[in-house]
Amino acid sequence: MKRRIAVVGAALMVLAGCADNTASGGSRSSGPTVETTSRSVSGPWRAWAASLSSGEARGSCGATAHQVVCATNSGGIVGRSRADGRITWTVPADDHGKSAGLLVDAADERAVTGVAGRLRAANLRTGEQAWTHQLRTSRAYFALGAADGTVYALDAPDPFAGTAVLDAVRASDGTPLWHRTVAWSTGEPLAAFRGRVYTADGTRVTARDARTGDTVATSPTGVECPHLVTGGHYLVCTGSPFSAGDTFPPMRRLDPATLRPLPTPRNTIDKPVHGVISDDGVLVLYEAGAEDTSAGNWFAYDLANDRKLWSTYATEADAAVAGGRFVTFTPVNDRTARGRVLTIDLHAGPQGTGNAAPRMSAAYSQTRDGEHPVFVVPGGDTGHVVVMARTHGSLRSLPLP
Repeated sequence: MKRRIAVVGAALMVLAGCADNTASGGSRSSGPTVETTSRSVSGPWRAWAASLSSGEARGSCGATAHQVVCATNSGGIVGRSRADGRITWTVPADDHGKSAGLLVDAADERAVTGVAGRLRAANLRTGEQAWTHQLRTSRAYFALGAADGTVYALDAPDPFAGTAVLDAVRASDGTPLWHRTVAWSTGEPLAAFRGRVYTADGTRVTARDARTGDTVATSPTGVECPHLVTGGHYLVCTGSPFSAGDTFPPMRRLDPATLRPLPTPRNTIDKPVHGVISDDGVLVLYEAGAEDTSAGNWFAYDLANDRKLWSTYATEADAAVAGGRFVTFTPVNDRTARGRVLTIDLHAGPQGTGNAAPRMSAAYSQTRDGEHPVFVVPGGDTGHVVVMARTHGSLRSLPLP
């Protein structure tokens, strides 16, 4: 989802004791240790590597144009410098339970995480805890989204059974705005843009008015939507990555206003596993055999012009879009080039030349397949991408190849 980038100034000053003075519900010992002196962070993004605490490695990370933010598996939030990766602030917590991951909303200067039944938000500019929101017992948060000053969170009984509840809270102070009971399938995303919020139940997609929560559109019954892929202002239905079948429904782009199907390039006969969509409407979808998804192909589709662009062999890996390029890792069975970050021009593909030619990074410890690496893409034109390695918890910021 495309976001406005909020400018937080040429320097980010955070006092060492701010987390102790503002955060509640935890102690400093439950998370990483904050720097013991005030630190000024200025200048551009730089290349660096930094270790993660075990809590961060079990959580997730995001980024804005100004900093990296990580959430611990106990609900804490950690801010890290774009200049060297060192910790600049912490909001500690000691919650225990299922995690909904981390939402980094640069436009509203908030980082939000949900562990068990508690939402916790940090102020990205000051590093202070902004607010918390607690559910009643036996429910947990499962998915997060945000747009236009509102945070959306899906909660349900833990373990999940039956229907879920979609909560809308004000991003600035956590004030509850509305909640609605919704049909939802585990693992499906939340998408919010242009005054609407979208949920999917594995069969149909529902659009709700962002101000009221009222239903304004539902996808037609004849359009199968086992899995929803979102990005930019696009919604695409594909086959489920969890299906055990040998055939899959055709890929369908949905009109965000009516949720009716639009002309869409058909996918191959292989299983759609996961994908990303650029702001200008290029979907890059990993498709693999139904019996074994460890090897397959990335297929790029121009959604706006209803055509397939290119494809390339791959082994299953994380992917992102940054700087107008598709970003992934080199195949793990490529002995000469494995363990590297690979970027491909979204429109020219692997056959591009000149400035549009494919490019690779050097090999780093964080980019090895055994580290289970994932991408963290800063907002804005930073020219860098961050790789999070989970096996030996660490981050590496590197120039975008």
